[in-house]
Amino acid sequence: MIQSAQVASKFTLFTHHAKTFPDLVTALRNSMLRAGVFKDERTAEEQVVSVLNFDIHLAKNFRGKRYVERVTECIPVEDKNEYTFDHRKEKTLEGKLDKFMDNATHYFTKSTNRELYKHVNILEYHDGEYIITNKISDANIREMINNMDETDAEEFSKFAQKHWNTTVKQFEDETEKTETKKHRKKAKMEI
Repeated sequence: MIQSAQVASKFTLFTHHAKTFPDLVTALRNSMLRAGVFKDERTAEEQVVSVLNFDIHLAKNFRGKRYVERVTECIPVEDKNEYTFDHRKEKTLEGKLDKFMDNATHYFTKSTNRELYKHVNILEYHDGEYIITNKISDANIREMINNMDETDAEEFSKFAQKHWNTTVKQFEDETEKTETKKHRKKAKMEI
């Protein structure tokens, strides 16, 4: 499932029995390790997180009726270079050692405790109604709207404006802007 979601598919749907989103990530990671697809936990988890955009979690009430309990977004945490070269500016050996220790602390934290993802509930069911609890990440909003027809995109834009005070437009990414600028330059040159 993880491998097929990584190549040539707009989306992948599957069912699971995890109680929480972190449990889902752990279960998928461990399945990949057991299957021998990966030998390293961190690498397996990175692959899982790279394909899980949303988890639509169902629950069953006491009458046996199923309902959507929550929609959770998975946001991969990008690895940022937080190292500095401030030690070069230090005049004393003690100052240089302090800066070195700061960088060493960043390194070991990233090596041992690096967070690979955040999970955020977007929608939750409370007391008989659905409540929008958090905004969808800009990256997922962009992906979603760029895969909608004009009518759906317009409705989604209204929804985003109403609930998150966010203005979104179709095909508003850097490559699209670049292509549009190139096309405009070419058109001007032909005139």
